[in-house]
Amino acid sequence: MENGTPNPAPAEDTKPGTATAAAGDGKEQPPPQKTEAQLKKEAKKQAKLDKFKQKQDKKAKQESKPKGEKKEKKVTKEKPVIRYEKDTPPGEKKDVVGDLPDAYSPPYVEAAWYPWWEKMGFFKPEYGGRVVSKPNPKGTFMMVIPPPNVTGSLHLGHALTNAVQDSLTRWHRMRGETVLWNPGCDHAGIATQVVVEKRLWKEKKLSRHDLGREKFVEEVWKWKNEKGHRIYGQLKRLGSSFDWERSCFTMDDKLSTAVKEAFVRLHQDGTIYRSNRLVNWSCTLKSAISDIEVEKRELTGRTLLSVPGYDSKVEFGVLVYFAYKIEGSDDELIVATTRIETMLGDTAVAVHPEDERYKKYHGKRVVHPFRNCTMPVVADDFVDKEFGTGCVKITPAHDPNDYDCGKRNNLEFIDMLDDDGLITVCDQFKGMKRFHARKAVLKALKEKGLYKETKDNPMVVPICSRSKDIVEPMLKPQWYVDCTEMAQQSMDAVEKGELKVIPDAHIKTWNSWLGNIRPWCISRQLWWGHRIPVYFVTVDDASVTKGDENDNHYWVSGRTEEEARKNAAERFKVSEDKISLKQDEDVLDTWFSSALFPFSIFGWPNQTEDLEAFYPGTLLETGHDILFFWVARMVMFGLKLTGKLPFKYVYLHAMVRDAHGRKMSKSLGNVIDPVDVINGISLQGLHKILEEGNLDGKEIERAKAGQKADYPTGIPECGTDALRFALCAYTSQGRDINLDVLRVDGYRRFCNKMWNATKFALMALGDDFKPVPKLELSLSESLIDRWILSKLSAAVKTCEQGWPLYDFPGITTAIYAFWLYELCDVYLEYLKPVLQSDNTAAIATSRQVLYTCLGVGLRLISPFMPFISEELYQRLPRRTGDAPPSICVTPYPETSDHPWFDERLEKDVELAQNVISKARSMRADYNLTKQRADMYLKCSDKDLASTLQNYVAFIQTLSSSGSIHILTNDGQPPIGCAMATVSDKCEVHLQLTGLVDTSKEIEKLEKRISSLTSQQTRLQETMDKPDYESKVPENVKKTNSEKMLQTQNELEKITDAIKMFKIVAEAADN
Repeated sequence: MENGTPNPAPAEDTKPGTATAAAGDGKEQPPPQKTEAQLKKEAKKQAKLDKFKQKQDKKAKQESKPKGEKKEKKVTKEKPVIRYEKDTPPGEKKDVVGDLPDAYSPPYVEAAWYPWWEKMGFFKPEYGGRVVSKPNPKGTFMMVIPPPNVTGSLHLGHALTNAVQDSLTRWHRMRGETVLWNPGCDHAGIATQVVVEKRLWKEKKLSRHDLGREKFVEEVWKWKNEKGHRIYGQLKRLGSSFDWERSCFTMDDKLSTAVKEAFVRLHQDGTIYRSNRLVNWSCTLKSAISDIEVEKRELTGRTLLSVPGYDSKVEFGVLVYFAYKIEGSDDELIVATTRIETMLGDTAVAVHPEDERYKKYHGKRVVHPFRNCTMPVVADDFVDKEFGTGCVKITPAHDPNDYDCGKRNNLEFIDMLDDDGLITVCDQFKGMKRFHARKAVLKALKEKGLYKETKDNPMVVPICSRSKDIVEPMLKPQWYVDCTEMAQQSMDAVEKGELKVIPDAHIKTWNSWLGNIRPWCISRQLWWGHRIPVYFVTVDDASVTKGDENDNHYWVSGRTEEEARKNAAERFKVSEDKISLKQDEDVLDTWFSSALFPFSIFGWPNQTEDLEAFYPGTLLETGHDILFFWVARMVMFGLKLTGKLPFKYVYLHAMVRDAHGRKMSKSLGNVIDPVDVINGISLQGLHKILEEGNLDGKEIERAKAGQKADYPTGIPECGTDALRFALCAYTSQGRDINLDVLRVDGYRRFCNKMWNATKFALMALGDDFKPVPKLELSLSESLIDRWILSKLSAAVKTCEQGWPLYDFPGITTAIYAFWLYELCDVYLEYLKPVLQSDNTAAIATSRQVLYTCLGVGLRLISPFMPFISEELYQRLPRRTGDAPPSICVTPYPETSDHPWFDERLEKDVELAQNVISKARSMRADYNLTKQRADMYLKCSDKDLASTLQNYVAFIQTLSSSGSIHILTNDGQPPIGCAMATVSDKCEVHLQLTGLVDTSKEIEKLEKRISSLTSQQTRLQETMDKPDYESKVPENVKKTNSEKMLQTQNELEKITDAIKMFKIVAEAADN
């Protein structure tokens, strides 16, 4: 090109002699006439030239751009979110008139249904005019929610619990049973008090002590009424089908009455008693906590741990050796301790009675270096002669073993810590924080020459599960429940089969814990909670000895103060006016009221209609982590107070961990709000949640890094149905679920498949379609019609058998496979040519079959996916005029109503599908995207050939083949076919001649061979290195071996393909 003007086209290459002759004639010769084939060839050639010129022009344009100029990025337009925008008042039925939107959209689908379900009363056991006091021949299903904390918000563990429980509840409801799933919320004593105290300080700079007990409790109620219903909103968002009118709060009057009744009964029969003994004390909470609220962290040696209230980490996992001097002697006894600060409360040194080394010191005394006193050396056989030096320091008021030793040897009990964890003895240490004193005591011992050495020491550190503080054993007068008899009854119930624990692997743990149960400390030093209905008695009568607060005899209980006064007067045989009462300041452990939940919600101790109808319940479903916190205690209290088990079955689901198998932890950034999975959230949004929490700076950065690694682009919008289905699909009866949140998005795509399948089906059915009242098989169904009904029957049977066994993976897999692999991938594809044909009888039959598959398939999945199943089901016509108004109260499919299973037919279709699969694989191998290759099926068995003959149209449609020819032993496919083996009796041959550019395909494959060979050579060189076996990690060696095998297999396949292309090329040339 010059000055932008195209160069003229070159003249045709002609023979010089011919040109001269033509000119010499002086006449213009007419051009020779071209055939039609030549004209077509020239047109094709010109089209190629035009295409080549376009490419050259584009290339020149790109080269003319200045260097460094970036290529313009295509802006990807975000698809608008499809929302339901029709004006539907809350509680009114959603408008489903009109076409379905083009694609599945969770916000559209989930809109409006829940308020309508509530208003219609579908979730109430009285739905349909039932009277709960009258037995339902189909049965009753009753379950209580594990009441979430009023302070809490849902995490994926809650979402799993509710997905499983609601699926079970909906299934029972669809079976026609009288169903009650009772919601409720726990007052969460410690957690709620902490939240409100923080709020008071932040907003008003006031402590609870500034307000006083009564005003503070009013503040808590105010907070509860403002904020406490958030978790109910989240439960509704998950589609949980509770009877909300029966919702209970553990501090409601009804439940508080039950708490008082239970305490009084148990106190008066001696099951609850007062005792001054060691408790697990949290200095942060300033309260006792129960044994099972103590996490035991194992250390292998010296470890620095963060402790609330300390700027620096504290050293644990070491054994400090120091000496006590024998009184009046230079001799010394060397002792060792992991808690050196507790030596301030030592009141003895113990040795084994038979330890020859120390017999001469029996009865001697040692000098305490800081308290200016002496302590006895006692002989006690609890001492291990082989551990340490064989001498043990005894701190009776701060160690469980030392407590028992102190009792046996009548030792002094010195409280060396106050409730805040401050030292109370020895002037030089008094007022110090306990772990500051740890360092100070060690320094002082060194100064006195009594320190010997420090060694690493494996140990278990007790940590408060609520405050993360280090638990201190402290001597406190508290209220205890003697659980021995109740625990035995609970074990007996499981042993006799009266209570079923599922999976039964948990029975061993159940028996181990209950068999070794200790008294349950139920006192909590809080203001928020059920104040203990027990009173200390002072008698204004000289004949009555003044009581001690540690003496159980001077405490009386009562449902009211008047009742307690009367009980006290009777006990001390004086008139009521001589009695002064002071109620215990403490409140009951939150788990006390939770243990009463299965019957307190129905008004116990009053014999109400609901108590009669729904107690005992049917099932308790929860995570195995609260087997002892809650489940065992409900069983114990149920048997003790009502004489009945609170439920017949306990199903314990697995615990949710992240995709890497790690426990959910805020500091790891892997605690995910299920609403963020439902709605979707950006990475920045996840980060913001961390920043608004209470993690320190380093923990926030670590958590952000974890989030960035797991969710680099955030979490996509998945919707409620996909989340519920995913959680249930993961729920095998093991201990843990490693949940990859991003896999939930796969189930969202599954929802889209269902959506599109239903959209197609509705078009196929047409506006005038009317389903028959009941589908009965006739002779009009095709083999594939009967096959899909057989598959539907199999899915119904799997679900029917799986629900009672809690086989959620089996049920969800069957439903998923039916919808995706059988209905969508096979039957709908098969139907397309049928519906386009003029065979009206076949069309009418297939429509009835299709309608049945849709209706039954939606009912099967409805317990797991309530929103999309309702949305789609409402679009289908009804079989009868009196059909239920909602899918959630429509009968669940039963095997007896779907008797279409045909094993022989399924095997025949499976053979046809294997042929289709091979043909599709070959089409992909030979890059046949649009071309329809003729298929030749060579069968060595006439019966097999006869069977396949019945499925020719089916195979042709789903394999996108041309004509299909069935060949027996005598027949041979033509030259130029590619072949694949279906079985030892059947081969698939596809005619490739004329359909592929063999030279081009061979060239591509040879390049691939070259690339793979290079990879193989490099990998082999690595594996041949002398130190490969000894130095390379096993997992890397395994990966390399797998890569080598994969490469070799691919090379063999490519080599075979090249051979096949060469055969096809030869056939084409001939």
